[in-house]
Amino acid sequence: MESTSMSSAPQLDQADLPRLLKRFYDRVRCDAELGPVFNDAIHDWAEHLDRLEDFWSSVMLASGRYKGNPVVIHLIHAHRITPSMFSRWLELWEQTTGELLPDEVARTAQAKARRIAKSLQVAIRLRTPGENLLTNSTTKEMNDATTVKPANNRDCESDSAGPCGAWDDSH
Repeated sequence: MESTSMSSAPQLDQADLPRLLKRFYDRVRCDAELGPVFNDAIHDWAEHLDRLEDFWSSVMLASGRYKGNPVVIHLIHAHRITPSMFSRWLELWEQTTGELLPDEVARTAQAKARRIAKSLQVAIRLRTPGENLLTNSTTKEMNDATTVKPANNRDCESDSAGPCGAWDDSH
């Protein structure tokens, strides 16, 4: 069925998000630069992917599903996030969206990701050491997010059937 929007530009199909995000974050988890930070910070990947699906649905489709604050979450981990990590994250995003989405939709998702990355970098750069930018309402979220759990590196062995194995439609 055709879109009823006034624009004839192709839109992201909501049904594409789970596969896109799973493939992308499988790559992130196994990346030498990004993997250690993400694997330490995220304890429940299924829940995280669900939250990211809400986020990207809101960003790409204006669904309003996402209710979080990505700046606050990234500020919690700011001491581990470097500018090169944003570049690497964007490289993997561009690779994955380029493989899985129609060209015009991929370009739109990539442009939005670049703007998001720039905003997060500015927020992190403006963060003053020792300054408490978080409100009391985020204290529990911050405590939960900063509890470090050892990374499950076994998932990223190249010979495993985990996320770093061969890329196919099941990832």
